[in-house]
Amino acid sequence: MENQEAYQRAEKRVEAKLGFYIHLVVYLVVNTALIIINTSTSPEYVWFNWPLLGWGIGLFFHGMGVFVFSGGDSVKEKMIEKEMKKEASGKRQS
Repeated sequence: MENQEAYQRAEKRVEAKLGFYIHLVVYLVVNTALIIINTSTSPEYVWFNWPLLGWGIGLFFHGMGVFVFSGGDSVKEKMIEKEMKKEASGKRQS
């Protein structure tokens, strides 16, 4: 049981990291395309920096959530464990 739980926690962390890497690749591809479009169609006005900046902020916080603030169980997981313990103890009393 404990082994399976550890596996599931590790799987969640891996999925979160993969999600971030996919987000990063999409960010790079789309913003490269926007830079090319901007410089080829209207080089006198630079507008690609706005989506680059806005999306970059979101990407930064996504990365922070995955790599910096990912330690420990989430509040949701703690609440689920608490409810499971309540239910298990309630069934024993019956």
